Amino acid sequence: MPRLNDEPVFNLINVKELHPTFGAEINGVDFSKPVEDDVFQEILAAITKYGVCVFRDTQLDDSRHVQFGAKFGELDDVTPYLAGGRAHRLPSVQLFDVGNIDLDGSVFALDHVRWELNKPLPCRLQLQPSSSRVLPPPGPGAPTERHGGNTDFADTRTAFDELDEDLKRELLEEDYIAAHSLWNSRKVAAPETFKDVDPSDYPFGRHKLVQMHEPSSRMNLYIAAHVHHIDGLEEEKSKELFDKLYKHAQQPKYILSVEWEHDGDLILWDNTAVMHRATGGSFEGKYKRDMRRVTVHDGSSFAWGLNEKGNVRQGFP
Repeated sequence: MPRLNDEPVFNLINVKELHPTFGAEINGVDFSKPVEDDVFQEILAAITKYGVCVFRDTQLDDSRHVQFGAKFGELDDVTPYLAGGRAHRLPSVQLFDVGNIDLDGSVFALDHVRWELNKPLPCRLQLQPSSSRVLPPPGPGAPTERHGGNTDFADTRTAFDELDEDLKRELLEEDYIAAHSLWNSRKVAAPETFKDVDPSDYPFGRHKLVQMHEPSSRMNLYIAAHVHHIDGLEEEKSKELFDKLYKHAQQPKYILSVEWEHDGDLILWDNTAVMHRATGGSFEGKYKRDMRRVTVHDGSSFAWGLNEKGNVRQGFP
């Protein structure tokens, strides 16, 4: 993938910026057929610059959703997450089920364990094209209000750029390694459900706290709810540094909240440039919200300029 050293020129797609520093709505892509290579190259330039790309009312079916995701590289599959022989609702193992619908078509009750497991949207991968099949009905407010359920994103590249210079220098000189744990983020998101879980009982993934986002040549603050501790620091210092960086990255000026407006909307985001979270709403426990995701494996040939370090999903509860 080419580096984004100059401002991209978009001739085949239309780009509407959604936030002063990141995020864009993309129009002009025909998803009724395979995306042509020259159009795809412009989509690559857009995701490199903006980190989050929103495509409205694509009407992707499952096959074309997987096909589009596979253009970015090797896709992961859901098999490792089907513990204990749990059945998969969707037709492809490359589609992750991140909705609220049970196998019998009913909506998850609020105390359903899958509801809690879906809160942190577990993923250790880097690029996620997620789409909606069925959204909750319009809410009581504005005509397009869907009882909540937005996806929020945080611009962690700009968050790094705007750190205090002394702290930025410390992070670059010390080259801290953070220990990530899916169980830690699950416990943060659903403390009662996972109160008896000790993340230290499970293996950690270790990743640089500050990383170069290779496609854009920008440094990125790789902060996430997954972070259990920072290697080499005493517990108190580790927590203090993490909390400071985490709070900094979640300031409103770095946040873009994207509403799912139509059945068939697609949001593509780069987990090595943004954090994300799924928000709740009055739809929970009442209305169907059928959401499906494919994820590009962190070791794929597409690679986003990554090497053997790998990466994990960024997220905030």
